[in-house]
Amino acid sequence: MKKTVEDVMHVGLITCPRTASLSELAQILIENSVHALFVEDEQGTIVGVISDIDLLTGEWLFTDPESLKTLRSITAGELMSSPVSSVEISDPIESVAARMIAEHIHRFLVTKAGRPVGVISVSDIVRELGRARVTQRTVQEVMSRAIVVCRQETPLPAVARGMSERFSRSAIVIDSHGIPLGIITGIDLLRVMDDSRFEDLIAAQLMHPPVTITPDATLREAADAMITHHIHRLVVVDPQQPDSMPLGLLSTSDILFEMASLGSAWQKGTMKGR
Repeated sequence: MKKTVEDVMHVGLITCPRTASLSELAQILIENSVHALFVEDEQGTIVGVISDIDLLTGEWLFTDPESLKTLRSITAGELMSSPVSSVEISDPIESVAARMIAEHIHRFLVTKAGRPVGVISVSDIVRELGRARVTQRTVQEVMSRAIVVCRQETPLPAVARGMSERFSRSAIVIDSHGIPLGIITGIDLLRVMDDSRFEDLIAAQLMHPPVTITPDATLREAADAMITHHIHRLVVVDPQQPDSMPLGLLSTSDILFEMASLGSAWQKGTMKGR
């Protein structure tokens, strides 16, 4: 039997009011370890969605104090994306994955008979991949070879701008020889967005150790690593020279793209439970 949205979704929604400030939004995202919130109006109706990328893209477009003051007065209702894209709880996962790729969406509101009941994200579908027997495609066939990198001494505002300009949720921190030392994600930046010392902080002070994988590893192994470490991306390194410049980055979105591509195990309907 093919899997449906109901089999992998998260029941319930994490929401915020339209009047929430950027600082309040960042706090809710961090406390709940999520990448997006659904925005409610005064009647409790879902009217929009706002993600960590939305916050980052806006937050770092302005650098002078007056512009930042103005930006931080913006509310969720002004920054959110609307209308909200949704799927029905009975929809097959294959069609949801295909829509995510076609519409460049990382999550859908899940409805049951038109009523919001939960959310399904890229990570939810990748988690299901980790439980399934699939064609043994490898990391090197799917990974992103163009990556955002910075040095240890790079100021955090510059890191944030680089990520925003390249629509990336992460930056790999390297030393002068290209050795990967750490990784900085959008959530990491949100944690310090209101720190008065932000402009004086550098990448080395915020980065955390990267979880690495080799290009010949299978996507199943990659999915397992993401699930085990509760992360959304792996740094791909050369097994012969692990202390050299990273070969690329593998994200949950990269795996999703493979799952939704024509000819994949998902599209052929050959996935089977463990």
